[in-house]
Amino acid sequence: MLSALEQFAPLPLQESWDNAGLQLGLTETDVSGVLLCLDVNEQVVDEALRKGCNLIVSHHPLLFRGLKQITDSHYVQRCVIKALKNDIVIASMHTNMDNAMGGVNWKIAEKLGLQNCQFFARKTVDGVEAGNGVIGQLPQTLAADDFVQLVKKRFGVECAQCNELLRRPISKVAICGGAGDFLLDEALHQGADAFITGEMHYHQYFGYEQRIQICVIGHYQSEQYTTEIFRDIIGKQCPDVRAEIAETITNPILYI
Repeated sequence: MLSALEQFAPLPLQESWDNAGLQLGLTETDVSGVLLCLDVNEQVVDEALRKGCNLIVSHHPLLFRGLKQITDSHYVQRCVIKALKNDIVIASMHTNMDNAMGGVNWKIAEKLGLQNCQFFARKTVDGVEAGNGVIGQLPQTLAADDFVQLVKKRFGVECAQCNELLRRPISKVAICGGAGDFLLDEALHQGADAFITGEMHYHQYFGYEQRIQICVIGHYQSEQYTTEIFRDIIGKQCPDVRAEIAETITNPILYI
């Protein structure tokens, strides 16, 4: 089943700093059910246990770096202990899914109804076309304030961080889910009227007034529909496997 996900988003597409793929557990385990999530925490592992799922597929890896000890002192270590004790396998599809055709950014574009989408910051890895972001056209041009409201509605966000509202219509939109400020200049170079991402550094907002509409909606919020991609791949390639999107909300940021 993991091979189906990796066929869709090959592991070589991941960035050099990433740790996508199998995180822990035995590869030959018979799958009783799959729980799909953005992040792995103790509540997610508990939900997998309740639902009889012995495989967790997350977007963000549980293990980014090597562990020097496995104790109860940190949630990552506690997750490892609980998963191993209960024979739960954990795998992650991270920047390989970000960079894949039909991956995270294509899902964001779908939710916004963008048309004529294509990669920007395009690259080829082992003969596979990939890209760090997606750019496309809105079905109809929108004023900046209407555009921001559309984004907020489609992603269920309480607020968006924006620069000065653009005083011209928005038609061409560039997207990079998660932490995408490294693509802001490329979006501008590609002629985008607006750039949507999950998080950006403070100083990145300066100097783009009336050049491009920045709309930052939160890391979790921008990637929340990634689990739908996992579900659709599994449903198509492994129809006999029960796959459920986790009910646990793992966003650690509260808006008060």
